[in-house]
Amino acid sequence: MKKIVSLFSFLFFITLGVNHTWALPPCPSDKNATWDNCFGTWEWDNGTKYIGEWKNNKKDGQGTITYDDGDKYVGEFKDETYSGQGTYYYLADNEFKGDKYVGEFKDGKFDGQGTYTYADGAKYVGEFSDNKRSGHGTYTFVSGRKGEGEWKDGKPNGYFIY
Repeated sequence: MKKIVSLFSFLFFITLGVNHTWALPPCPSDKNATWDNCFGTWEWDNGTKYIGEWKNNKKDGQGTITYDDGDKYVGEFKDETYSGQGTYYYLADNEFKGDKYVGEFKDGKFDGQGTYTYADGAKYVGEFSDNKRSGHGTYTFVSGRKGEGEWKDGKPNGYFIY
């Protein structure tokens, strides 16, 4: 038992040291310099703020962007766009306020597996394409009732069970 505890302790401390060496260096303080393979914060005049990884002067890698209206995205970027795993929080004062999407993004849009939770408690879990429910998925109504089946262009299509 002592050997197992010692092994886990050793692995834990090695992991801490390795994670530190993988961190990107801070981006240059000179805003006119090229931001490449670094971690930095950029704030635009309108109040939008990005904190994260940069490559070739573009948001690329892990990051968080908070828009001037309050909306927020936390996740992966590729060449300035949401791409990979991420979470989009709708916080702006509009019809989407309080909604949240957690899942896959491609070219800045919901694409792949994801969960969209509405402010009223309804939820869709399934496939997305081009920001719409598309493929197999389950929609849970506020009442708790569910609809499961195939979706196309955001609407039930073909095989579907309530």
